[in-house]
Amino acid sequence: MRTLIRNARVFDGERTLTGTDVLIDGDRIAEPGGPVDVEVDGTGKTLLPGLMDAHAHAYDGDLAEALRFGVTTELEMNNLPPIVAAQRRLAAERDDVADFRSSGMIATAPGGHPTQLMTPDLMRSLGLESGLDTVADPGQARAFVEARLAEGADYLKIAVDDGGVSGMDLPVLTPELAAVLVVAGHAAGLKVIAHTVTAREALIALDAGADGLAHLYSDVDEEGAEEMAARIAAYDAFVISTLAYIEAVTGDPGGTELLRDPRTAGRMSERAKATFQREITGVPMHSRGVVNASHSAAALLRAGVPLPAGTDATPFGPVHGAGLHHELLLLTEAGLTPEEALAAATSVTAGCFGLADRGRIAAGLRADLLLVDGDPTADITATRAIAGVWRGGVRQGER
Repeated sequence: MRTLIRNARVFDGERTLTGTDVLIDGDRIAEPGGPVDVEVDGTGKTLLPGLMDAHAHAYDGDLAEALRFGVTTELEMNNLPPIVAAQRRLAAERDDVADFRSSGMIATAPGGHPTQLMTPDLMRSLGLESGLDTVADPGQARAFVEARLAEGADYLKIAVDDGGVSGMDLPVLTPELAAVLVVAGHAAGLKVIAHTVTAREALIALDAGADGLAHLYSDVDEEGAEEMAARIAAYDAFVISTLAYIEAVTGDPGGTELLRDPRTAGRMSERAKATFQREITGVPMHSRGVVNASHSAAALLRAGVPLPAGTDATPFGPVHGAGLHHELLLLTEAGLTPEEALAAATSVTAGCFGLADRGRIAAGLRADLLLVDGDPTADITATRAIAGVWRGGVRQGER
Protein backbone atom coordinates (compact mmCIF):
# COMPACT_ATOMS: atom_id res chain seq x y z
CA MET A 1 0.00 0.00 0.00
CA ARG A 2 1.34 3.40 -1.05
CA THR A 3 -0.29 6.42 0.58
CA LEU A 4 0.56 10.00 -0.34
CA ILE A 5 -0.15 12.75 2.19
CA ARG A 6 -0.24 15.84 0.04
CA ASN A 7 0.39 19.52 0.78
CA ALA A 8 0.76 19.24 4.55
CA ARG A 9 2.68 21.34 7.00
CA VAL A 10 5.33 18.92 8.26
CA PHE A 11 7.13 19.03 11.56
CA ASP A 12 9.84 16.47 10.79
CA GLY A 13 11.01 16.07 14.38
CA GLU A 14 13.35 19.03 14.26
CA ARG A 15 12.02 21.70 11.93
CA THR A 16 8.82 22.73 10.19
CA LEU A 17 8.26 22.59 6.43
CA THR A 18 5.22 23.91 4.57
CA GLY A 19 3.34 22.58 1.55
CA THR A 20 5.09 19.21 1.72
CA ASP A 21 4.19 15.78 0.33
CA VAL A 22 5.04 12.64 2.32
CA LEU A 23 4.78 9.13 0.86
CA ILE A 24 4.08 6.04 2.95
CA ASP A 25 5.29 2.90 1.14
CA GLY A 26 4.41 -0.20 3.14
CA ASP A 27 5.71 0.35 6.67
CA ARG A 28 8.25 3.03 5.69
CA ILE A 29 8.40 6.65 4.66
CA ALA A 30 9.65 7.06 1.09
CA GLU A 31 10.54 9.85 -1.29
CA PRO A 32 7.41 11.01 -3.15
CA GLY A 33 7.06 9.73 -6.70
CA GLY A 34 5.47 6.94 -8.68
CA PRO A 35 1.97 5.51 -8.44
CA VAL A 36 -0.04 5.74 -5.23
CA ASP A 37 -3.02 3.79 -3.95
CA VAL A 38 -4.45 6.41 -1.61
CA GLU A 39 -4.14 10.18 -1.39
CA VAL A 40 -4.77 12.15 1.80
CA ASP A 41 -5.29 15.90 1.55
CA GLY A 42 -3.03 17.58 4.10
CA THR A 43 -4.15 21.12 3.37
CA GLY A 44 -4.58 23.00 6.66
CA LYS A 45 -3.14 20.05 8.56
CA THR A 46 0.20 19.25 10.18
CA LEU A 47 2.00 15.92 9.88
CA LEU A 48 4.18 14.89 12.83
CA PRO A 49 6.28 11.85 13.65
CA GLY A 50 4.35 9.47 15.87
CA LEU A 51 4.65 10.67 19.45
CA MET A 52 6.73 8.75 21.99
CA ASP A 53 6.09 8.60 25.72
CA ALA A 54 9.51 8.23 27.34
CA HIS A 55 8.13 7.04 30.69
CA ALA A 56 5.10 4.77 31.03
CA HIS A 57 3.88 1.58 32.72
CA ALA A 58 1.68 -0.52 30.43
CA TYR A 59 -1.09 -2.90 31.43
CA ASP A 60 -3.88 -4.46 29.37
CA GLY A 61 -5.58 -1.84 27.22
CA ASP A 62 -2.92 0.85 27.71
CA LEU A 63 -1.03 0.40 24.44
CA ALA A 64 -4.29 0.66 22.48
CA GLU A 65 -5.24 3.79 24.45
CA ALA A 66 -1.86 5.31 23.66
CA LEU A 67 -2.09 4.69 19.92
CA ARG A 68 -5.58 6.19 19.79
CA PHE A 69 -3.91 9.50 20.67
CA GLY A 70 -1.04 9.22 18.20
CA VAL A 71 1.46 7.86 20.73
CA THR A 72 3.04 5.22 18.52
CA THR A 73 5.79 4.14 20.97
CA GLU A 74 5.76 3.74 24.75
CA LEU A 75 8.94 3.30 26.76
CA GLU A 76 8.16 1.46 29.96
CA MET A 77 10.14 2.16 33.12
CA ASN A 78 9.28 -0.73 35.49
CA ASN A 79 6.93 -3.67 35.50
CA LEU A 80 6.87 -7.30 36.50
CA PRO A 81 8.01 -10.02 34.05
CA PRO A 82 4.60 -11.58 33.21
CA ILE A 83 3.12 -8.16 32.40
CA VAL A 84 6.12 -7.08 30.34
CA ALA A 85 6.07 -10.32 28.36
CA ALA A 86 2.36 -9.94 27.61
CA GLN A 87 2.74 -6.37 26.41
CA ARG A 88 5.75 -7.28 24.26
CA ARG A 89 3.74 -10.02 22.55
CA LEU A 90 0.82 -7.68 21.99
CA ALA A 91 2.98 -4.99 20.40
CA ALA A 92 4.78 -7.53 18.22
CA GLU A 93 1.65 -9.27 16.98
CA ARG A 94 -0.75 -6.35 16.44
CA ASP A 95 -0.55 -3.05 14.61
CA ASP A 96 -3.46 -1.42 16.47
CA VAL A 97 -1.46 -0.82 19.66
CA ALA A 98 1.59 1.32 20.36
CA ASP A 99 5.03 -0.16 19.90
CA PHE A 100 6.70 -1.03 23.19
CA ARG A 101 10.08 -1.03 24.92
CA SER A 102 10.72 -1.86 28.59
CA SER A 103 13.32 -1.93 31.34
CA GLY A 104 11.53 -4.79 33.04
CA MET A 105 11.75 -4.56 36.84
CA ILE A 106 13.37 -1.59 38.52
CA ALA A 107 16.42 -2.28 40.71
CA THR A 108 15.80 -1.09 44.25
CA ALA A 109 16.88 -1.80 47.80
CA PRO A 110 14.81 -4.20 49.96
CA GLY A 111 11.85 -2.09 51.09
CA GLY A 112 12.87 0.72 48.73
CA HIS A 113 10.77 2.70 46.29
CA PRO A 114 8.41 1.59 44.74
CA THR A 115 7.85 -1.44 46.98
CA GLN A 116 5.87 0.75 49.41
CA LEU A 117 3.20 1.09 46.73
CA MET A 118 2.79 -2.64 46.17
CA THR A 119 0.15 -3.30 48.80
CA PRO A 120 -1.80 -6.59 48.86
CA ASP A 121 -4.86 -4.77 47.50
CA LEU A 122 -2.89 -3.35 44.58
CA MET A 123 -1.28 -6.69 43.82
CA ARG A 124 -4.69 -8.37 43.73
CA SER A 125 -6.15 -5.65 41.52
CA LEU A 126 -3.35 -6.17 39.00
CA GLY A 127 -3.57 -9.96 39.19
CA LEU A 128 -0.02 -10.30 40.54
CA GLU A 129 1.26 -12.91 42.95
CA SER A 130 4.82 -11.73 43.61
CA GLY A 131 6.53 -8.37 43.87
CA LEU A 132 9.84 -6.89 42.82
CA ASP A 133 13.22 -8.52 43.08
CA THR A 134 15.45 -6.31 45.21
CA VAL A 135 19.19 -5.67 45.45
CA ALA A 136 21.12 -5.80 48.73
CA ASP A 137 24.71 -6.53 47.66
CA PRO A 138 26.98 -6.52 44.58
CA GLY A 139 26.30 -10.18 43.81
CA GLN A 140 22.57 -9.57 43.77
CA ALA A 141 23.12 -6.47 41.63
CA ARG A 142 24.92 -8.42 38.92
CA ALA A 143 22.37 -11.24 39.09
CA PHE A 144 19.57 -8.69 38.78
CA VAL A 145 21.02 -7.33 35.53
CA GLU A 146 21.50 -10.85 34.16
CA ALA A 147 17.85 -11.64 34.91
CA ARG A 148 16.64 -8.53 33.12
CA LEU A 149 18.80 -9.38 30.11
CA ALA A 150 17.32 -12.87 29.99
CA GLU A 151 13.86 -11.28 29.90
CA GLY A 152 14.85 -9.06 26.97
CA ALA A 153 15.19 -5.70 28.73
CA ASP A 154 15.83 -2.78 26.38
CA TYR A 155 17.51 -0.67 29.08
CA LEU A 156 17.95 -0.79 32.86
CA LYS A 157 16.13 1.21 35.54
CA ILE A 158 17.43 1.80 39.06
CA ALA A 159 15.88 3.63 42.03
CA VAL A 160 17.76 6.20 44.11
CA ASP A 161 14.98 7.67 46.25
CA ASP A 162 14.98 7.75 50.06
CA GLY A 163 11.56 9.42 50.32
CA GLY A 164 12.96 12.24 52.42
CA VAL A 165 11.58 15.00 50.19
CA SER A 166 8.07 14.17 51.42
CA GLY A 167 8.93 13.10 54.96
CA MET A 168 9.23 9.37 54.25
CA ASP A 169 12.16 7.19 55.27
CA LEU A 170 12.74 4.52 52.62
CA PRO A 171 15.70 2.16 52.25
CA VAL A 172 17.75 3.15 49.24
CA LEU A 173 20.53 1.74 47.06
CA THR A 174 23.93 2.88 48.26
CA PRO A 175 26.01 4.86 45.74
CA GLU A 176 28.32 1.85 45.54
CA LEU A 177 25.49 -0.54 44.67
CA ALA A 178 24.10 1.93 42.14
CA ALA A 179 27.51 2.01 40.48
CA VAL A 180 27.70 -1.80 40.36
CA LEU A 181 24.32 -1.89 38.64
CA VAL A 182 25.39 0.76 36.13
CA VAL A 183 28.64 -1.02 35.32
CA ALA A 184 26.81 -4.32 34.83
CA GLY A 185 24.16 -2.65 32.69
CA HIS A 186 26.71 -0.90 30.50
CA ALA A 187 28.73 -4.10 30.14
CA ALA A 188 25.57 -5.70 28.77
CA GLY A 189 25.06 -2.83 26.32
CA LEU A 190 22.12 -1.29 28.21
CA LYS A 191 21.52 2.35 28.96
CA VAL A 192 20.74 2.98 32.62
CA ILE A 193 17.95 5.32 33.71
CA ALA A 194 17.65 6.32 37.37
CA HIS A 195 14.47 7.10 39.25
CA THR A 196 15.34 10.15 41.35
CA VAL A 197 13.14 13.04 42.52
CA THR A 198 15.61 15.40 44.20
CA ALA A 199 18.74 17.19 43.07
CA ARG A 200 20.87 15.31 45.61
CA GLU A 201 19.60 11.94 44.39
CA ALA A 202 20.05 12.99 40.78
CA LEU A 203 23.72 13.76 41.36
CA ILE A 204 24.24 10.45 43.22
CA ALA A 205 22.79 8.55 40.25
CA LEU A 206 24.79 10.52 37.70
CA ASP A 207 27.98 10.09 39.72
CA ALA A 208 27.26 6.35 39.58
CA GLY A 209 27.23 6.62 35.77
CA ALA A 210 23.51 6.67 34.93
CA ASP A 211 22.74 7.79 31.39
CA GLY A 212 19.49 9.55 32.23
CA LEU A 213 17.06 10.52 34.95
CA ALA A 214 13.49 9.25 34.93
CA HIS A 215 12.02 12.47 36.37
CA LEU A 216 12.74 16.15 36.67
CA TYR A 217 13.91 16.88 40.21
CA SER A 218 11.24 18.53 42.33
CA ASP A 219 13.13 20.33 45.10
CA VAL A 220 15.12 23.01 43.26
CA ASP A 221 13.46 26.43 43.12
CA GLU A 222 13.78 29.03 40.37
CA GLU A 223 16.80 30.63 42.00
CA GLY A 224 18.80 27.41 41.91
CA ALA A 225 17.55 26.03 38.58
CA GLU A 226 20.31 27.40 36.36
CA GLU A 227 23.14 26.22 38.61
CA MET A 228 21.68 22.72 38.88
CA ALA A 229 21.10 22.56 35.13
CA ALA A 230 24.74 23.43 34.51
CA ARG A 231 25.82 20.63 36.84
CA ILE A 232 23.57 18.12 35.06
CA ALA A 233 24.88 19.25 31.66
CA ALA A 234 28.41 18.29 32.70
CA TYR A 235 27.35 14.62 32.89
CA ASP A 236 26.15 14.41 29.26
CA ALA A 237 22.92 12.84 30.51
CA PHE A 238 19.23 13.31 29.70
CA VAL A 239 16.26 14.02 31.97
CA ILE A 240 12.75 12.72 31.23
CA SER A 241 10.19 15.42 31.97
CA THR A 242 7.16 13.70 33.67
CA LEU A 243 5.56 17.01 34.66
CA ALA A 244 2.14 15.35 34.39
CA TYR A 245 3.21 12.74 36.94
CA ILE A 246 4.59 15.33 39.35
CA GLU A 247 1.34 17.24 38.99
CA ALA A 248 -0.73 14.13 39.72
CA VAL A 249 1.20 12.90 42.78
CA THR A 250 1.17 16.35 44.40
CA GLY A 251 -2.62 16.50 44.09
CA ASP A 252 -2.68 19.27 41.49
CA PRO A 253 -5.93 18.88 39.48
CA GLY A 254 -4.46 20.41 36.32
CA GLY A 255 -4.66 17.17 34.38
CA THR A 256 -8.44 17.21 34.51
CA GLU A 257 -8.36 19.78 31.70
CA LEU A 258 -8.24 16.73 29.43
CA LEU A 259 -11.79 15.90 30.48
CA ARG A 260 -12.96 19.39 29.55
CA ASP A 261 -11.35 19.39 26.11
CA PRO A 262 -13.71 17.61 23.68
CA ARG A 263 -10.75 16.70 21.47
CA THR A 264 -9.32 14.49 24.22
CA ALA A 265 -12.43 13.58 26.19
CA GLY A 266 -14.11 12.32 23.02
CA ARG A 267 -11.29 9.86 22.31
CA MET A 268 -10.62 8.73 25.86
CA SER A 269 -11.95 5.37 27.00
CA GLU A 270 -14.21 5.17 30.04
CA ARG A 271 -11.47 3.16 31.71
CA ALA A 272 -9.04 6.04 31.21
CA LYS A 273 -11.55 8.62 32.43
CA ALA A 274 -11.99 6.63 35.65
CA THR A 275 -8.30 7.20 36.36
CA PHE A 276 -9.07 10.80 37.31
CA GLN A 277 -11.13 9.57 40.28
CA ARG A 278 -8.18 7.72 41.81
CA GLU A 279 -5.75 9.15 44.32
CA ILE A 280 -2.03 8.48 44.12
CA THR A 281 -0.54 8.10 47.60
CA GLY A 282 2.77 7.00 49.07
CA VAL A 283 4.89 8.60 46.34
CA PRO A 284 7.81 10.82 47.45
CA MET A 285 7.58 14.29 45.88
CA HIS A 286 8.20 17.86 46.98
CA SER A 287 4.99 19.80 47.62
CA ARG A 288 6.08 22.49 45.11
CA GLY A 289 7.10 19.84 42.64
CA VAL A 290 5.33 21.16 39.55
CA VAL A 291 6.55 24.72 39.97
CA ASN A 292 10.11 23.67 40.73
CA ALA A 293 10.27 21.06 37.98
CA SER A 294 8.89 23.53 35.44
CA HIS A 295 11.68 26.00 36.20
CA SER A 296 14.19 23.17 35.93
CA ALA A 297 12.84 22.00 32.55
CA ALA A 298 13.50 25.34 30.89
CA ALA A 299 16.88 25.70 32.60
CA LEU A 300 17.98 22.24 31.48
CA LEU A 301 17.03 22.97 27.89
CA ARG A 302 19.02 26.24 27.99
CA ALA A 303 21.98 24.28 29.34
CA GLY A 304 21.80 21.85 26.43
CA VAL A 305 20.45 18.87 28.37
CA PRO A 306 18.13 16.64 26.29
CA LEU A 307 14.62 16.56 27.75
CA PRO A 308 12.57 13.61 26.45
CA ALA A 309 8.85 13.98 27.11
CA GLY A 310 7.35 11.36 29.40
CA THR A 311 4.27 11.07 31.59
CA ASP A 312 4.86 8.13 33.98
CA ALA A 313 1.41 6.89 32.96
CA THR A 314 0.03 4.21 35.30
CA PRO A 315 -3.40 2.71 36.13
CA PHE A 316 -3.70 5.52 38.70
CA GLY A 317 -2.71 8.37 36.40
CA PRO A 318 -1.53 10.13 34.40
CA VAL A 319 -3.50 8.52 31.58
CA HIS A 320 -1.90 6.85 28.61
CA GLY A 321 -2.13 8.69 25.30
CA ALA A 322 -4.01 11.81 26.30
CA GLY A 323 -1.59 12.33 29.17
CA LEU A 324 1.26 12.97 26.72
CA HIS A 325 -0.75 15.75 25.07
CA HIS A 326 -1.13 17.29 28.52
CA GLU A 327 2.61 16.87 29.08
CA LEU A 328 3.26 18.85 25.88
CA LEU A 329 1.07 21.66 27.21
CA LEU A 330 2.91 21.64 30.55
CA LEU A 331 6.25 21.81 28.76
CA THR A 332 5.20 24.91 26.84
CA GLU A 333 3.87 26.45 30.04
CA ALA A 334 7.30 25.77 31.54
CA GLY A 335 8.90 27.86 28.82
CA LEU A 336 9.62 25.51 25.91
CA THR A 337 8.49 26.60 22.47
CA PRO A 338 5.90 24.36 20.80
CA GLU A 339 8.59 23.05 18.43
CA GLU A 340 10.87 22.24 21.36
CA ALA A 341 8.03 20.39 23.09
CA LEU A 342 7.21 18.44 19.92
CA ALA A 343 10.87 17.51 19.49
CA ALA A 344 10.89 16.30 23.10
CA ALA A 345 8.15 13.80 22.23
CA THR A 346 9.72 12.69 18.94
CA SER A 347 13.32 13.12 17.83
CA VAL A 348 14.79 13.84 21.27
CA THR A 349 13.33 10.68 22.80
CA ALA A 350 14.43 8.63 19.80
CA GLY A 351 17.97 10.00 20.08
CA CYS A 352 18.26 9.42 23.82
CA PHE A 353 17.10 5.81 23.56
CA GLY A 354 18.92 4.90 20.35
CA LEU A 355 15.73 4.38 18.35
CA ALA A 356 17.24 5.32 15.01
CA ASP A 357 14.27 4.11 12.95
CA ARG A 358 11.70 6.60 14.30
CA GLY A 359 11.16 10.06 15.76
CA ARG A 360 11.69 11.84 12.43
CA ILE A 361 9.87 12.15 9.13
CA ALA A 362 12.51 11.09 6.63
CA ALA A 363 12.81 8.53 3.86
CA GLY A 364 13.62 5.05 5.16
CA LEU A 365 12.25 5.53 8.65
CA ARG A 366 9.19 3.81 10.11
CA ALA A 367 5.89 5.24 8.95
CA ASP A 368 4.76 6.10 12.48
CA LEU A 369 2.86 9.33 11.87
CA LEU A 370 0.30 11.66 13.40
CA LEU A 371 -1.80 14.00 11.23
CA VAL A 372 -3.63 16.83 13.02
CA ASP A 373 -5.84 19.72 12.04
CA GLY A 374 -4.23 23.11 12.58
CA ASP A 375 -0.70 24.08 13.56
CA PRO A 376 0.75 22.67 16.80
CA THR A 377 3.96 24.63 16.20
CA ALA A 378 1.87 27.71 17.02
CA ASP A 379 -0.69 26.17 19.41
CA ILE A 380 0.56 23.00 21.08
CA THR A 381 -2.96 21.81 21.85
CA ALA A 382 -3.56 21.32 18.12
CA THR A 383 -1.91 17.89 18.58
CA ARG A 384 -5.28 16.88 20.06
CA ALA A 385 -7.19 17.56 16.82
CA ILE A 386 -6.31 14.16 15.41
CA ALA A 387 -7.07 13.57 11.74
CA GLY A 388 -5.06 10.38 11.23
CA VAL A 389 -2.65 8.00 12.94
CA TRP A 390 -0.34 5.53 11.21
CA ARG A 391 1.63 2.84 13.04
CA GLY A 392 4.12 1.05 10.79
CA GLY A 393 2.27 2.37 7.75
CA VAL A 394 -1.13 1.08 8.89
CA ARG A 395 -3.72 3.80 9.28
CA GLN A 396 -5.70 3.29 12.46
CA GLY A 397 -9.43 2.78 12.06
CA GLU A 398 -8.93 1.14 8.67
CA ARG A 399 -9.01 -2.65 8.86
